[in-house]
Amino acid sequence: MLSFRTKVTYTALYVLLGAAGGIAANLVGLPLPYMLGSLLATSLVTILVPRAVPEGYTTPNDFRAVFIALIGLSIGAQVNWSVLSELRHAWASFLALTVFVPLVLFTNYQVFRRLGGYDPATAYFCSTPGGLIEAMLMGEQEGAVEHIVTLQQFLRIIFVVTLLPVGLSFWYGHPVGSSAGMTLSRADAGFEHLPEVAVLLVIGVLLGKYTPLPAGQLVGPLLVGAAATLSGLAVIEMPPYMISAAQVVIGAFLGTRFHGIGMRMIARGAWLSFLSVGSMLLIGLGFSALAQGPTGEPIDVLLISFSPGGVTEMALIALSLSANPAFVSAHHIYRILLTVGLMRPFYRRFVRSSAG
Repeated sequence: MLSFRTKVTYTALYVLLGAAGGIAANLVGLPLPYMLGSLLATSLVTILVPRAVPEGYTTPNDFRAVFIALIGLSIGAQVNWSVLSELRHAWASFLALTVFVPLVLFTNYQVFRRLGGYDPATAYFCSTPGGLIEAMLMGEQEGAVEHIVTLQQFLRIIFVVTLLPVGLSFWYGHPVGSSAGMTLSRADAGFEHLPEVAVLLVIGVLLGKYTPLPAGQLVGPLLVGAAATLSGLAVIEMPPYMISAAQVVIGAFLGTRFHGIGMRMIARGAWLSFLSVGSMLLIGLGFSALAQGPTGEPIDVLLISFSPGGVTEMALIALSLSANPAFVSAHHIYRILLTVGLMRPFYRRFVRSSAG
């Protein structure tokens, strides 16, 4: 068993490696540079140098939760009364999402079951368009192959947050998202409101930890941030580099998840994920076109709202399109809630019963 000091040392090394990757990605203009660059740097090292992750090392979830909470709090701070009034016109997009989730779940299942050859339980929990932690936990309980579910769920997020910003950057002819300098913080934000941020952060972390909220580490602080902003009880502002640091930590810990996974398995999973994510984006584009008229939102904003990737990058891309990230985030929170709510009933009704 690793000592506390050894764990802290390795954690610091991964974060420093991630920071170097994030800085390099920012210099070359990659979308979501600090998270994606950090993830690429740590994943490459853990795959190519297996001894880089010592036996028995696990990422410190409580430490990571603080940085996820920073992102959630910042997104929640974008919620104001004008955004809530706009959501009245979003009934069509939420209705479309209600159909989107089971449709892409079925489509993904065909990809992983028929093309990938995974067993029914593994194929199903690889297919969920959200609820990453819940999919891994439920999959383990139902006999799915845990490391395959983990790989495919992480590849889903990686592919969406990579392909969508890159595709939109080519479409517009300029970078979007965090590579365009967009941020969830004001450029001139200082430290004067950090005491308020710290108190709200603690409340949000506790809310996410001790309530049954899906993706509680993010959603708990998001709800606290929204409540504080709407009530006017607090001002949530922090320097932009704090958000960048949060993305580095999240990306670095995601990258260590690839430890012990062979290149052949990663290559196979990447091909299946490419097919899965491509089909989800095409289906999302179709639903976005249908919802465009009733909602009055541009099709690109709706596509971001339907793309099952990271809430953070979707919010940053929304900022680059002059759309409030809270509008986009609301759709992603609903997608996660719906996915988690349907996950077990759908599995028992359509997969386990037919397999039996």
